[in-house]
Amino acid sequence: MGKVTKQKYKALTPNEIDRIIEMAWEDRTPFDAIEFQFGLKEQEVIGLMRRELKLSSWKRWRERAVKVSHKHAKKQPQGMERFKCKMQRQISFNKISKR
Repeated sequence: MGKVTKQKYKALTPNEIDRIIEMAWEDRTPFDAIEFQFGLKEQEVIGLMRRELKLSSWKRWRERAVKVSHKHAKKQPQGMERFKCKMQRQISFNKISKR
């Protein structure tokens, strides 16, 4: 199982960890988007989730992530090419900008 190295983990702020967890829970967000934004590979995200979540929450997330086939960009249906929803214009400090 891939672990987040201590260096990478220490480099992440609490806000970044929260955002990674949020992105990992989202069905449409592929692991590739998390790697692009934070530099964590899928196995490292799994390790971070295991470390940060309660055991029951982690099991529920893991079961869900395995079932969602488009958590990998290559497996996404055609036309699902964005990392964010169409209504979301810009993310700044983990808040969606005003519409």
